[in-house]
Amino acid sequence: MLEVRIVNGGKGRRTRLPRSLLLVVAAAVAVIAGAAFFLLRARDDALDHPANPLSDDQTKSQVIEPTKQIVALTRMHVATAGYTLLSCKNETDPPYQGLVYLTFDLPNAVDYFDQVAATMVPHGWHKGLPPTQYVFGTTLTKDGVTAILYRDPDRRTTGVMKVYGECRNTGNHRNDNTGWTDITAALHA
Repeated sequence: MLEVRIVNGGKGRRTRLPRSLLLVVAAAVAVIAGAAFFLLRARDDALDHPANPLSDDQTKSQVIEPTKQIVALTRMHVATAGYTLLSCKNETDPPYQGLVYLTFDLPNAVDYFDQVAATMVPHGWHKGLPPTQYVFGTTLTKDGVTAILYRDPDRRTTGVMKVYGECRNTGNHRNDNTGWTDITAALHA
């Protein structure tokens, strides 16, 4: 048995905890530790093996089509746009997600990003919190795709939009060219 000393007003008294209580506490700790390990392992496994992997074309389409929708509905004046695959784990390993990075002419309207969100919400997009490092920007989500819009901190008349897809491309792209593919013309097609 385990002895525990209970101090009460300077007078200590010893009491013994029953073994059954110690076994219950030990079992609870083991169950909690096992559950935590299982949950962390399941999260890693879900990232490594997404339920419905996407092909390269599906990954690209998953971000380009929503980008086209935002550009068309908001009448955004795109300056440049590029597409790449981005590892969700590190710099090279699968799974990957599609990423569109585009710059656009930013109107003088102070509430421009709120206007973009108001335009997109009726089309199934949901407005999120502003991106943490860009206070006046906005975040939109729809069907697993996230669009982040903000003012370019170096050029006051330029806006930036990043559109991220889901981490569901499990192809081997470790040796691919990591450069951007220009998709500017495709956004106006």
